[in-house]
Amino acid sequence: MVEKSNSRQHQILELLLENKEGLSIDRLAKQLDISRAAVQQHFVALERDGFIKKKQTNKTGGRPVSLYELTDRGINYFPKQYAWLTEIILNNLADEISPERFIAYMQKLGSQIADKLQTRFAGKKQDEKLAELALIMNELGFQVKSSSDIETGSRSLQAFNCVYHDLAQKHPAICEFDLALISSSLDKKIIHASCMAKGDCSCRFIIKDKPVIE
Repeated sequence: MVEKSNSRQHQILELLLENKEGLSIDRLAKQLDISRAAVQQHFVALERDGFIKKKQTNKTGGRPVSLYELTDRGINYFPKQYAWLTEIILNNLADEISPERFIAYMQKLGSQIADKLQTRFAGKKQDEKLAELALIMNELGFQVKSSSDIETGSRSLQAFNCVYHDLAQKHPAICEFDLALISSSLDKKIIHASCMAKGDCSCRFIIKDKPVIE
């Protein structure tokens, strides 16, 4: 992760953001007034961490020149404020429909996402599905750990970061999205044993052995 305190790497990312056509090492060195070797050192770290990639090679005066651009991760390095828009949408939705329909809508969204992710679970055993789901939720920012007790056969997911904590406090039905996502992905019934939006230290989801569809 690029820290703002690492001003050079931050400046490189800013310049690449402003120049979508790509920039060469030489041009960056000139704009930052640092050596070419210094830019290359920063590029090694930025490429390794997935923030930039080589875009193309142009010929200038007979010498090939490599251009670099931001990856999706590099673009997402810059702040994006979605929470305010999401809150407006949810507030309007809650005003337009009944609480029951709001819950049903969140469940529908969770199931739809699970359907799109089914290829990631294909051919996997239950414990493998659980590990894959934990990976997916970590990719979404939940900071999840999965656990299985061989003796009792119980399985659970524990999330330490609620990606929409403030929204969930205003609209508790949002938690139905998580429950539907987990339940549909694993084809199991889920118990929401603890919830951060209600003041608990983590969100704990217990997976029941009984299938959703009997």
